[in-house]
Formats: sequence, C-alpha cells, structure tokens
Amino acid sequence: QVQLVESGGGLVQAGGSLRLSCAASGRTFRSRAMGWFRQAPGKEREFVAAISESGGSTSYADSVKGRFTISRDNAKNTVYLQMNSLKPEDTAVYYCNARLRMSDNPAMGSWGQGTQVTVSS
Repeated sequence: QVQLVESGGGLVQAGGSLRLSCAASGRTFRSRAMGWFRQAPGKEREFVAAISESGGSTSYADSVKGRFTISRDNAKNTVYLQMNSLKPEDTAVYYCNARLRMSDNPAMGSWGQGTQVTVSS
C-alpha cells in the first residue's frame, strides 16, 4: 500500500488559484497512476484528474478542463494539482488516489486523508 498525504488546501476567492500536493511514501510511487478526486457536502466523491505512471498521459473531468493541471515529480514522490480560475462550485474536500493503472477502479487503490478547498464568491 502507498501512504498518501495531501496538502495545500485553503480558502480562496473566486478566480483565484491554489496548488495541491500529494506526497507518497514508499518506492512504488513511480509504478502507480495517480489521481485527484473531490467530494462536496451531500454529494458523492467525483473524479477530477488523473495522470499515468510516467506522466505522459493525463485525463480531466469536463468541469475542470482548461482550469486545472495535474502533474507529478517522480523524484520527489509527489503529485500536484494546479487549480486556476477557481469557482465556488469547486469547493470540496480533495483526495489523492494511487492505483496501478489509470483504467483501474480507484476504489481498489490507496487514498489520502483529504484537504479542504473552499472558494468564496
């Protein structure tokens, strides 16, 4: 299992930016596809973005395309989510996920504890 710790959440005004980080423990990070998910109050957890093991392939939810960018630094065992042009509807707890392949069910992977992002209007 990969241990994941998210950071970088906070309170920001609409139109602002935040960068989330997810630090992974262990030597298996480079062999894991990574993803970001979010869960707003009263809603189900939803996919935000994913990146392949090498970083060569990425995927985004339609709601964040053009505003969010996922990246990874395998030397630092860290995955990032750069969030720009934030909207109040982006408010949620953001979770990092690690799994073997991007196509795998994220429920079969590892999760971090989450970091709160709040966007004020």
